[in-house]
Amino acid sequence: MTTNLVYVITVGVLVAAGVTMLLERSLTRVLMGVILFGNGVNLLILSGGRLGGPPIVGRGGREPLSDPLPQAMILTAIVITLGVSAFLLAMAYRSWQLVGHDEVRDDVEDRRIAGLAARDQGLDSGDGDTPGDRAATGRAGGAAGNGGGAAGAP
Repeated sequence: MTTNLVYVITVGVLVAAGVTMLLERSLTRVLMGVILFGNGVNLLILSGGRLGGPPIVGRGGREPLSDPLPQAMILTAIVITLGVSAFLLAMAYRSWQLVGHDEVRDDVEDRRIAGLAARDQGLDSGDGDTPGDRAATGRAGGAAGNGGGAAGAP
């Protein structure tokens, strides 16, 4: 069994572009990444199949029958990719309606981890005033610790 080099290069490009776009913050780019990644995986599964006659017993003649399993798996993957794409498209549209863009914002935990990583690498100024330092020490401006209000009253 020989694999066509064009298939291998196309699969590599589609999967690499898909993974790169999946790591973006925009839901539209994430959607495009899912579609590219799905198509790359479908081509990979297709290239693993065996060429031959139709997989119907009694109609193939002397040539070997093709393997129907990769084709069935690709059809299933197409349906799953379509469902995930529809879900992501609905999320992006709803985000656009609510906030005017489809960017996924950082949450408090992401900022805390980024602050801790910057502190571990020695990139912060050391004054303890970065959002990551405030969240790590519990000084998140009244939301935690003795920041004031009813939560901090003795």
